[in-house]
Amino acid sequence: MMGCSNGDVHCKPEEKPAHRVEITKAFEIAKYEVTQAEWVAVMGMDVNYSEFKGMDHPVENVGWADAQQFLLKLNATQDGYRYRLPTEAEWEYAARAGTTDPYPGPADQMGWYFENSKAQTHPVGQKQPNPWGLYDMSGNVWEWTADWYDETYYQSAPSVNPAGPSRGRFHTMRGGSWVDGMESGRVSNRDYFEDSADFHIGFRCVRESTRLIVQKF
Repeated sequence: MMGCSNGDVHCKPEEKPAHRVEITKAFEIAKYEVTQAEWVAVMGMDVNYSEFKGMDHPVENVGWADAQQFLLKLNATQDGYRYRLPTEAEWEYAARAGTTDPYPGPADQMGWYFENSKAQTHPVGQKQPNPWGLYDMSGNVWEWTADWYDETYYQSAPSVNPAGPSRGRFHTMRGGSWVDGMESGRVSNRDYFEDSADFHIGFRCVRESTRLIVQKF
């Protein structure tokens, strides 16, 4: 089920209605948000514009198009995978990790928010993971998704592999951040931003295998 969780008093109109979604394509999502070390390794030392420097901190101050450039360079390595941003549906599926509550566990133990971050990002993986072993799905930095944003999208979204509207002005981001209140990290919470950089927005990657699988008879 995607959208407003039962009993969630913080739900906004754009999180409704809750609706069943089917994801039919296998994918892997990164255990951590992309770090500054990973960003530098792919993009080069002279393009780390993060406000809070630290190679094990999430990269931030990256716009949606910047994330696409990172993915383009990563895909150019042709290592047998295609890397991309997750769709909103994939992101929420991974963040929920089989749970049905607004948070997949104790929020303050799983994420960095305004209430506990001391006004900065933190190294990835310092808080508890969700039940599927994914870290910082809530808090630390907002995470870009592949989807354009539409506050009414859930009213007409396809039930199978939804990928957002075909066009828009803003891109959707998920997960909340160090500068936002704890409720920003609810798994159904949706927000948006123009394609510009900010020190509370980063991303994590999804990958799909491009290797040819030969079945033996």
